[in-house]
Amino acid sequence: MTKSPAAQDAIGLETARLLLDIKAVNFRPEEPYMLTAGWASPVYIDCRWIISFPEARARINQLAVEKLEREIGFSAIDAVAGGETAGIPFAAWIAEATSKPMLYIRKKPKGFGRNAQIEGNPIEGSKVLLVEDLATDGGSKITFVEALRAAGTEVTDVFVVFFYGAFPGAEKTMDGIGVNLHYLATWKNVLQAAEDGQYFDPSAINGVREFLDDPVGWSVAHGGKGAS
Repeated sequence: MTKSPAAQDAIGLETARLLLDIKAVNFRPEEPYMLTAGWASPVYIDCRWIISFPEARARINQLAVEKLEREIGFSAIDAVAGGETAGIPFAAWIAEATSKPMLYIRKKPKGFGRNAQIEGNPIEGSKVLLVEDLATDGGSKITFVEALRAAGTEVTDVFVVFFYGAFPGAEKTMDGIGVNLHYLATWKNVLQAAEDGQYFDPSAINGVREFLDDPVGWSVAHGGKGAS
């Protein structure tokens, strides 16, 4: 199914405003964050923050379900899997809203008992939607997709609430493992919403804009990794 740019912009801006309203967005150009993937960034999203805000999480989940129904269709999905740990609540909400079975995937087997990496009942041949909270360059998704496929399930789609949409490699990584990435918002949406709503002072917003103009160069200049 096709993605409408206008619809994506509207969803992205609404999601961005929700994240800004609950203070899940952090702008700190003067003291960069070091992301798990190694990039230096003046901005940080804490999607885990959403779990404590019932109204925001309900609306974000509704937006996610509606978007996924348009782009994939839940009739084509047999189960919803959350990646350890931040993807688990979002997978649970989507699974509950669509009456689908749920799984969750560990980053590595737990090392005792069944030594399971996937919790729940992965059915061989079933089509599974992988859910995480966010994506930077897409690298962390490989482990979860590989684990699901090793269990005999089919994975062609990944959903995240937030996609950085700045660092290179995400699309290439997703293509390399044969999955489509679906998301609600990017930093460009957050920057626009933050500027429109005056959530941060102009100097912070300008600092983020400089980062988005050249994310790799900004990362290198502030002690993070560069393009590989």
